[in-house]
Amino acid sequence: MDLAHMAPYEVRKLIRDKKITGQTSGMCLGYAQANLAILPKELAYDFLLFTQRNPKPCPILEVSDVGDPYLKKIAKDCNIATDIPKYRIYEKGVMTGEYDSVEQFWRDDLVAFLIGCSFSFESELLDSGITVRHIEEHKNVPMYLTNIDCEPAGVFSGKMVVSMRPLPRDQIVKAVNITS
Repeated sequence: MDLAHMAPYEVRKLIRDKKITGQTSGMCLGYAQANLAILPKELAYDFLLFTQRNPKPCPILEVSDVGDPYLKKIAKDCNIATDIPKYRIYEKGVMTGEYDSVEQFWRDDLVAFLIGCSFSFESELLDSGITVRHIEEHKNVPMYLTNIDCEPAGVFSGKMVVSMRPLPRDQIVKAVNITS
């Protein structure tokens, strides 16, 4: 199965059918990938303001309508409650569980935020001959918590998280030009 060249709706179907349950780096090359945050409506404005104040680490791709698990723009066939391979639920900043679906938790007051992901530019790196090690090793991209503060908004604040892709010295300028 060539997941790298599948259309996103095909991969989402495999996820929905529990045939993919891990990370999605290297899949659907050439398409945007996203991280997901689902929050109660009472927190949604603060989070939207946080993403607006921090557009580089939190680029918003789409925001769902309140209570609607279906997206309207980016992936019209996507059910946010079933079409992601792994969900982590946090309560008051503590992870309380990991699930293959969040249908049983979906409520009428929830808002989904799709946030751009660095996986989106990996196809350009690969197309230009730059090796992406974590894809070759079937692992997730290395991520690091920095000492750089994000600009707070309402109840949301925190340090910036960055991803890293190790490259040979002679490919650094090329990679910077591709990802800029």
